[in-house]
Amino acid sequence: MAKSELVYLNGELVPHAEAKISVEDRGFNFADGIYEVVRIVGGNAFRVEAHLDRFEGGARALEIELPLTRDRVHEAILQVAGANEILEGTVYVQLTRGPAPRSHAFPVGARPTLVMIARPFAGAPAERLEKGVSVVTAPDLRWGYCEVKTIGLLPNVIAFQHARSEDCTEAIMVRDGIVTEGAHTSAFCVHDGTVYTHPVDNILPSITRKFLIEALRAEGVMVEELGVPVDEFRGADEVFIVGTTTEVVPVVRIDAEQVGTGVPGEMTRLAIRLYRRDLEAARAGTAP
Repeated sequence: MAKSELVYLNGELVPHAEAKISVEDRGFNFADGIYEVVRIVGGNAFRVEAHLDRFEGGARALEIELPLTRDRVHEAILQVAGANEILEGTVYVQLTRGPAPRSHAFPVGARPTLVMIARPFAGAPAERLEKGVSVVTAPDLRWGYCEVKTIGLLPNVIAFQHARSEDCTEAIMVRDGIVTEGAHTSAFCVHDGTVYTHPVDNILPSITRKFLIEALRAEGVMVEELGVPVDEFRGADEVFIVGTTTEVVPVVRIDAEQVGTGVPGEMTRLAIRLYRRDLEAARAGTAP
């Protein structure tokens, strides 16, 4: 008999079918919550400190009281991964303000809801890394609080569905003519050897984005955090998208137009090598 999937729910591991949340949970009624997706590699939580920094920052921004200490959140991530025998996968962590009678005002005394779900994940498909992917552009219709990783993702979902309908891997979102980020990734472009990415100004402070900026600069690459017009993105020498489960993926077509030479470029390949080196160090338990 297959082992039952276990879910972390408010301090307990329970079978997935028995993990129940109130219909009055504010995550359900108001998308009043935050989330993280933590990669598990070799049984270790990849870049977990950066994820916990962002998780705590999001809770502070929304004034949601964390029900656990930082160390206990980390322990719970490993606990649910271990209970499900996940050595290579992800743990989805979601915190909401909790159940309360529906009212816009923050409820007094509500108990936050903390859920974690561990699933296997083998990594980005090798073909994407080798050949690159096609993306489309879509208007960035999100609210003005994108620095917080909230569960209110409907505009991202709509943009991503547009990409799927065009048989593309991702949607690159555009606000006032400027590329901001992907529906669930961060976006980079390369012009004349300089790498550009949108500053953390009403976009998500992506952990993979931050790592690559620092890693590329350490290799002597010029990286500019600057908003780039969408036409300059289309006309870039190289474009790549990054994220916790996306890793680093070359973009070879935007809106059916070829990017650069139409194959992954040297800067993108360098970014892939830097990411994979860090991932393998974490897998081996030798990451700093």
